[in-house]
Amino acid sequence: MEKNKVMLVDGMALLFRAFFATAMSGYYMVNSNGIPTNAIHGFVKHLFTAINTHKPTHVICCWDMGSTTYRTEIYPEYKANRGEPPVELIPQFDLVKEVVKELNIPNVGLAGFEADDCIGTLATELSQQSEVMILTGDQDILQLLAENVTVILLKKGYGNYAVYNEEAFFIEKGIRPTQMIDLKALMGDSSDNYPGVKGIGEKTALRLLQTHETIEGILENLPNLTKSQRQKIEMDLDMLHLCRELAAINCQVDVCCSIEEAILNIDRMKMANKFQELELKNLDNVLD
Repeated sequence: MEKNKVMLVDGMALLFRAFFATAMSGYYMVNSNGIPTNAIHGFVKHLFTAINTHKPTHVICCWDMGSTTYRTEIYPEYKANRGEPPVELIPQFDLVKEVVKELNIPNVGLAGFEADDCIGTLATELSQQSEVMILTGDQDILQLLAENVTVILLKKGYGNYAVYNEEAFFIEKGIRPTQMIDLKALMGDSSDNYPGVKGIGEKTALRLLQTHETIEGILENLPNLTKSQRQKIEMDLDMLHLCRELAAINCQVDVCCSIEEAILNIDRMKMANKFQELELKNLDNVLD
């Protein structure tokens, strides 16, 4: 029997990417109710293109549920550099979920956690019986690569992807996917706004992890590091541990979605009605 192929979609990653691709030119596709639909239109196009290309049997869409999460509680500066979402995007947050629902695709999200945490939890659970593909634009998710888990990273335009499995990741980075958490803890992440260890960049962090495997391994071997590396790490030890907590995707959050609910079964009539209601044009033929 063929294995199920489950595609876990990072909804926000697709929505934001779609929004900014057209918003740059000031093109918001406002419908007759005065509601911008550019992000929803691009989201659907990204989703259908990925479905046509990668042929999943099941699809689940995961969402962030607001900007307050357990990460912002332990480190208030987390993602504080992001600013408010553009005013044209705000009404599209709820509408895009309505569209997903009309496509018979489950929407999953949990207050206090990020979409990544929901994806990590579902990937861990579903990969025991199925092949899991994660569709996102966010490299953080590469830490989830495992035996039955691949990551499809969106590149510029539609239908361009970098597809990773464990082996491809190791060839490119020289570390295992799970070591990515420690990598980010050491070097920080400017887009998520946490600093890591001051003065340690990607090259040094990769070298340290290739030699000592983990943060624990590095700390046990502090005497063998260069004086400058040792001083930097000792000075930022608390921050290092905190950043590791921020970098790690939580794979045990309280979300579930049964494999039956996720079967890809788009009702073209329901879909066409929703597209018509929102005045989304030129999308009916995007799905094979």
